Amino acid sequence: METRELTVVACSFLVFQFLFSVASPRLSWIITPGYGLVPLNKHTEWNSRLVSTVHALIVGLFCLYILWFDHVVNADPVWGDPSLVKLNVAITCGYLLYDLVLLATNWSTMGDGFFVCHHLAALYAYGYVLSRGVLPYFANFRLISELSTPFVNQRWFFESLKYPRSHRLVVINGVAMAVVFFLVRCAVMPSYWSSVFATFGTEAFTRLGLAAQVAWISSCIALDILNVIWMYKIARGCYKVMKGRWGARKGKEEVSEKKEVTEKEVEKKDGKHVNNHTD
Repeated sequence: METRELTVVACSFLVFQFLFSVASPRLSWIITPGYGLVPLNKHTEWNSRLVSTVHALIVGLFCLYILWFDHVVNADPVWGDPSLVKLNVAITCGYLLYDLVLLATNWSTMGDGFFVCHHLAALYAYGYVLSRGVLPYFANFRLISELSTPFVNQRWFFESLKYPRSHRLVVINGVAMAVVFFLVRCAVMPSYWSSVFATFGTEAFTRLGLAAQVAWISSCIALDILNVIWMYKIARGCYKVMKGRWGARKGKEEVSEKKEVTEKEVEKKDGKHVNNHTD
């Protein structure tokens, strides 16, 4: 691994730690008055998720730029010039190391085995990208998945601020989260794996060596299994919210209809009562 990549990893780790410890608490007080109403034991996860959103936006947008404009990497996905990709991957590795430390020091409140497996699998694969400069296209392609993270975090923010699940903003974010998560983590699987299979048997694939091949394929399988599990949970949650909102709306309509019927019946009885006296 070159000095530049090591420096970026270290700086990324320190910057995200600063955002978590200093910037996020202060910005949260300014941007969201409700931050002060959130229980103190949730402030750690709140700040963690805000940092996660910042990382996702930086890396996700950088990833799209590389996919659209780095023609060298797109032309040679296994051995193309990895300069920009290594920079993006180094930022992510610094973030993953910061997040692992955060999880370890707050395991009782934030510990999640799935996240640890995800981070370790990603670091294992990205280590080859940084050390050998291989598989730049595929490494960058995996980072598209970060674009779903802001929606996932926003859902947690709404819950912490006690927004009802039927609230319009919660429903919109939930639907957007499910759609974006599916598009950037699941819908891209066929395209990604077809590109992977296309390299099998080629000279570029053979040059990787067994260790890099195993790290690449095994980490991708592990990450995609986790993505499918998470997609299932998100889709189930989204369905429950939509069903609850639809049920609440239907209930309101039924109540409104009953109210109208009752009012008409009362009017009808009043009319009969008046007629009885006029006779």
